[in-house]
Amino acid sequence: MRIRASVALVTGALALTALAAPTAQAADPSAGLAAKVTSFASVSPKDDSTGDTKISNVVVNGGKAVVLGSTTKKSFTLTFTASDDSGIDWAFALLWHGSTFEKSDNGALPNEGDKAKCTVVDSTTVSCKETFTVDAKYDLLNTNAGAWKVWVVAQAKDTDYVQKDNAKSFSLQRASKLTADATPEPVKKGKTLTVKGRLTRANWDTNKDAGYSGQSVKLQFRKKGSSAYTTVKTVKTDSKGNLKTTVKASVDGYYRYSFAGTSTTPAVNAAGDFVQVKK
Repeated sequence: MRIRASVALVTGALALTALAAPTAQAADPSAGLAAKVTSFASVSPKDDSTGDTKISNVVVNGGKAVVLGSTTKKSFTLTFTASDDSGIDWAFALLWHGSTFEKSDNGALPNEGDKAKCTVVDSTTVSCKETFTVDAKYDLLNTNAGAWKVWVVAQAKDTDYVQKDNAKSFSLQRASKLTADATPEPVKKGKTLTVKGRLTRANWDTNKDAGYSGQSVKLQFRKKGSSAYTTVKTVKTDSKGNLKTTVKASVDGYYRYSFAGTSTTPAVNAAGDFVQVKK
């Protein structure tokens, strides 16, 4: 069912052809832009431009990673600035993932390939915005997690243009969850506490959460009345994402597990589990 994502880049290229054609002049270099974009799969990826058109200030999702659960549908924005001494006629961006632009394995498009919505800042500059909606249930596979890039093009009123295959990178990540449970409660001072937990993350292939195996997770402790956690030891998850370790009880406080995250999975802290220590 992940058809929309796999054909999104091609759809976007065709949409861009329709956008570029009316403004291009036969004798101008930008007239070849539409053809180049439409056939991007057979062209070596590289930036391209004519004249003094510029793109800057590219920001995805407010600068934060885009995190989706197993069945999450999420909308987020892309903003950028485009400028040219003659003013900007139109701009367009899409998102891609893969080893290279020409071998991109997935993509997402705003509003079925419409141009970016641009607001005039002054005679030379516009501020542009696009909204992307990604549905993990239909659009994503686990292999799509990690670093994504922004492909963007802008054309000026004098038909100068700029195209960037990797104007900005951002992270699209599989949502993570972490638990912690310390027993027995209460416990006598000096006795052994067993702290169990589990690290899971979204599985976009099955649309269910699954254990995250082989990951280093910190066991942390916060003394009652304190606001800061300190690391007690580091534990690795087993094949099902489970965690288990022991510590000696000393004073009342909270135990939690803390995961630093990876390129495909965000950092997460378990809720602290309070343990009363009796003398």
